[in-house]
Amino acid sequence: MAFPSADSPWYKKFFAFAGLGFLISVGYMDPGNWATDLAAGSAFGYSLLFVVLLSSVCAMFLQYLSLKLGIATDRDLAQACRDAYHPAVNRVLWAVAELAIGATDLAEVVGCAIAFNLLLGIPLWAGVLITAADVLLLMAAEARGGFRSLEVLVGLLTAIIAGCFVYELARSQPDLRAVAAGYLPSAGMVTDSQQLYLATGILGATVMPHNLYLHSSVIQTRAYPRTPAGRSLAVRLGGLDSTLSLLLAFCINSAILILAAAAFHEHGRTDVADIGDAYNLLASSLGAKAASILFGVALLAAGQNSTITGTLSGQIVMEGFLAIKCRPWLRRLITRGTAIIPAAVVAAVMGREGVGQLLVLSQVILSLTLPFAVFPLVHFTSSRKYLGKYANGWLVSVTAWALFVLITALNINLVVQSVRDGSFGGFSTRRLFLR
Repeated sequence: MAFPSADSPWYKKFFAFAGLGFLISVGYMDPGNWATDLAAGSAFGYSLLFVVLLSSVCAMFLQYLSLKLGIATDRDLAQACRDAYHPAVNRVLWAVAELAIGATDLAEVVGCAIAFNLLLGIPLWAGVLITAADVLLLMAAEARGGFRSLEVLVGLLTAIIAGCFVYELARSQPDLRAVAAGYLPSAGMVTDSQQLYLATGILGATVMPHNLYLHSSVIQTRAYPRTPAGRSLAVRLGGLDSTLSLLLAFCINSAILILAAAAFHEHGRTDVADIGDAYNLLASSLGAKAASILFGVALLAAGQNSTITGTLSGQIVMEGFLAIKCRPWLRRLITRGTAIIPAAVVAAVMGREGVGQLLVLSQVILSLTLPFAVFPLVHFTSSRKYLGKYANGWLVSVTAWALFVLITALNINLVVQSVRDGSFGGFSTRRLFLR
């Protein structure tokens, strides 16, 4: 896309990057976030707001590193891995990245199916199948208006989500002192296995592995000058656009958890972990039918929003790691097809409860795959060999490596706790091994 001339005002240059941040931010407010945030708010009130805050700060930091990689090298994260690592390593990284994209798409399928079920009364399994058609609509939108049209569509859907939650919060009237206290850390996040499980799910739902590949690629769609001064400007303005958009995503994620705490936890309902239950209970809890309807509309918008970035990420990962070009509609059908099969089976056999568990499980899987994307990102951006003068300073590098260690440690702890408790993502591991 065209970029303003060097003597243009700064706001015109900033506007040239606007839209990319929305593409990245939608991955941080997809239906998977809803499941973990609702469960956390209902079970523990406002106490896990600190995890939402911490996860959002981590996301802003990692997305900044991602866009810097793309700007400094003209390569996305997948291409950088293919250039630097052994083919066997790349095959592993590619497989894990595809698993993360599949888990992301699974959350989108389930979220949209639940929204169709709640708003229109369509059976869950039928709602799952309907989501197969969105590939045609989205590809048609891109074909007619180009890449910019997708950014505008994402921005409109994000505005719908934000507007719905402004209304929901106004109706729920949360305890503002308790909300403020929730943004402070507590020991229970680590010592309580249930809180730790949900905290890890929030981390996986917030910091999205596929977005690290996506951001390093789409930032290159802007025709900023490929000069040292032009790249430095792109890093600054692209970073500002990304941070502002992720700040909006943080507000929406906080709103979901706060809504669950105010509407359910404070009224003694600590067991509302299912999106369908939340939809049905909101009208009575807040005294307005519109609260439930807008909740469903926002959920549908979030699912459709995330569909766009899932498609783009799938293309980037496949082309970057394997150097295989694939038509967007074909890639979309492949990704969506692999997500529809397990979702339809679970919906038909286990009903809404099983679908809700599948949604939370998808976010925990995302968290487990996150270190495989964070490690190469931190490796490349901390090395002058790859980024030259744009490489991280020592303080940023130490912070980045510490974040990688924290994410990995949380995931190892989650696996250990799950094996000990015999449950993973709401599914019994003991039953699984006995089979």
